[in-house]
Amino acid sequence: MNKVILIGNLTRDPELQTTNGGVSVCRFTLAVTRRFANSEGERDADFLNIVVWRNQAENCHKYLKKGSKCAVTGRIQTSSYDAQDGSKRYTTDIVADEVEFITNPRNGEDGGFAPTQTEPKQEKPKQTAELEEIDDDSLPF
Repeated sequence: MNKVILIGNLTRDPELQTTNGGVSVCRFTLAVTRRFANSEGERDADFLNIVVWRNQAENCHKYLKKGSKCAVTGRIQTSSYDAQDGSKRYTTDIVADEVEFITNPRNGEDGGFAPTQTEPKQEKPKQTAELEEIDDDSLPF
């Protein structure tokens, strides 16, 4: 099984490209803080390359920016290529299946991405004196 779940912050603005076949692909780097502190008491971070495809790629490019917090689920993919100097280079990317925007892109606050969602209004509970008495004979049970 090859499954990755990450939460972190973008280190740069996402870059959107289109393949020769017209498929959108977005790339960004996610800084993920390690769980434990090092010997100096500081928590290090890993910088992971994320690749997102199709409509989700366009949404990432539109709504994410440097510093945005997001959650990514996907898989690890390694590949290699020959550099200009003739040496073999290896890359490791996270190919995203899902990207969830944790930082609200409009104001930068945490709490989930839902620009059209509003908190339901909660009615003030009635005081004891305001409650109506119920006739037990009218109840269906």
